[in-house]
Amino acid sequence: MRAFVFPGQGAQTVGMGCSFAAAYPAARAVFEEVDEALGQDLSGLIRDGDIRELTLTRNAQPALMATSLAAMAALKAEGVGIDAADFVAGHSLGEYSALCAAGALSPGDTARLLRIRGEAMQKAVPVGAGAMAALLGLDLAQASAVAEAAAQGKVCQVANDNDPAQVVVSGHRVAVERAVDMAKAAGAKRALLLPVSAPFHCVLMQPAADTLAEALAAVNIAAPSVPVVTNVRAEAVSDPDTLRALLADQVTGPVRWRESVAWMAGQGVTQMLEVGAGKALSGMIRRIDRTIDCVAVNNADNSRAVAEKLKRG
Repeated sequence: MRAFVFPGQGAQTVGMGCSFAAAYPAARAVFEEVDEALGQDLSGLIRDGDIRELTLTRNAQPALMATSLAAMAALKAEGVGIDAADFVAGHSLGEYSALCAAGALSPGDTARLLRIRGEAMQKAVPVGAGAMAALLGLDLAQASAVAEAAAQGKVCQVANDNDPAQVVVSGHRVAVERAVDMAKAAGAKRALLLPVSAPFHCVLMQPAADTLAEALAAVNIAAPSVPVVTNVRAEAVSDPDTLRALLADQVTGPVRWRESVAWMAGQGVTQMLEVGAGKALSGMIRRIDRTIDCVAVNNADNSRAVAEKLKRG
């Protein structure tokens, strides 16, 4: 069995997806559709813009989604469509890419939702009031204990359970800074603040979740052609109304990536294609389950190679 997985924020680079657009008209059309939906030359920013502007949450989220969909268009042009997957999943905003790839959302609606999501997440907490930190070398139970001890009346909670030794915490800056110190004392190999603009995936994001819920209520969500393994539940979901609710819950809830990968492996998945920018998810997947064959599809050359490999069986 096979899963297609889609990266989240942090994977963005200037030039990502350009080889897909150059080699495949269908991939170029994806970027054009996203540009039109947003009324912005986002593809120009991706192609040769300033990395600081591209990294802004309002830009990074739809840009990464567009790159993933361009990669999917390239695979499809090479004869490998979404029907080659038994499951799809995405890391945080990557869940939107997964839903769009599986036909649950249109590319235009996905881009507009991610623009709303990104802007709302940025506005939810004053700049500098929140923070996120990666705790490396602690498992979920250890990181959760550190976050609880560090809170001390503020918010500090697990935001991303990425792999067996990489957990990210999020909340008020003062509490997250305490968590960094406590994690080191608890035996973490490393604990460091992340260069993010807001404390994602914690209760401080509730205003953003409310804004997104309103936007989601006005968007058509169809049943995906492939089950989506959601961040909130770490299991497959196909019901449109449930997916709609989970997308809002995801803004304040943790990204249960380690559990999601383990769940798919438990269903018999032995191969995962990371579709889009970078290859960060492939590294996480290998640390979660070394028996899973991970392949990154992040440029035109490897989209051809991967497609040929899949078609040969």
